[in-house]
Amino acid sequence: MPLYRLGPLHSGFPPIEAALDDPNGLLAVGGDLEPDRLLLAYRHGIFPWFSAGEPICWWSPDPRCVFHTEHWTPSRSLIKTLRKGHFRFTVDQCFTQVMEACAAPRDYADGTWIQPEFIRSYTILHKQGIAHSIEVWNPEGDLVGGLYGLNLGRLFFGESMFSLETDASKAAFTYLMQLCQHWHIPLIDGQVENPHLIRLGACLISRQEFAQRLELSADLPAPDWRAAPLFNMP
Repeated sequence: MPLYRLGPLHSGFPPIEAALDDPNGLLAVGGDLEPDRLLLAYRHGIFPWFSAGEPICWWSPDPRCVFHTEHWTPSRSLIKTLRKGHFRFTVDQCFTQVMEACAAPRDYADGTWIQPEFIRSYTILHKQGIAHSIEVWNPEGDLVGGLYGLNLGRLFFGESMFSLETDASKAAFTYLMQLCQHWHIPLIDGQVENPHLIRLGACLISRQEFAQRLELSADLPAPDWRAAPLFNMP
């Protein structure tokens, strides 16, 4: 099957069922990362993912890696860490800085998929109240962990996280889970399965089920992240 190449924005995306089986979920290439195109993609269960020097690639994998928030709880070891009160949490205080930290080189990975054009476009979505970050600070006031993603209606699309201290990214994720439980957001999209997400409690659902959940959730009223509550961590 020939791979779909994106033209002008008004041409949209092909149906997600047209995605390739190998590599799993590759749907289209080309286009751009302008905020309007990104929103169109996410509303159809599609996301961009590519490395430096590659064309823009758009994906909709089957199965989809997700978190069900309702009954999620952190591990006992993480609860023990959180109860020490070492970390302080904020929401949407330094979105671009969190993205830049997520894009920084890591010992276990070659390069990063978070290119400068990603940071530019997602920062615009942040200013529009669609993309959000959670920040984790140590007692010295250093940013040591965090995550970012998009919120459409009652669904959160997790994009990336980082950690400069042990368990800092897991702490950020726990805070996100508490926010989603508080706001009755039942599903967090983790996109592509990997061992780290599975250890955090992710599971797999079919692309069709994810699309159905997205259709039911994306146009519901989104919570006001400016009024994000503070929690006593578990």
